[in-house]
Amino acid sequence: MSTLTLPPATGRRKEASARVILRPGSGKVLVNGRPLEEYIPGVARRYRVLEPLKVTNLEGRFDVYATVSGGGLTGQGDAVRHGIARALLSLDPSLRPLLRQNGLLTRDPRAKERKKYGRKRARRGFQYSKR
Repeated sequence: MSTLTLPPATGRRKEASARVILRPGSGKVLVNGRPLEEYIPGVARRYRVLEPLKVTNLEGRFDVYATVSGGGLTGQGDAVRHGIARALLSLDPSLRPLLRQNGLLTRDPRAKERKKYGRKRARRGFQYSKR
């Protein structure tokens, strides 16, 4: 593994987009300049964000700096997760099978379906009253 800082990796999910930079360090994670614990509430969501580091046994060896915009908390967390996985891949291409096996390199294509005319939402029709 090289110790130089690589160009930022991009992760995306729903409407969120994250630029992630990995640097050798003590395992500090900053999202938009704030610690991960402060930015993303809930242990499960935080665990999900750090999953690529856990899977590759690199937890505590890199500092993660992420800038994320768009979407909500879940989308942003998953965008950071995707970005971390891509950054690890550019750092060490031999991690590809492990990351791929755990589904960390696949960009989740699910997004909000557009609203259709004549409907209340994408699929929900207006309430029908027979009388």
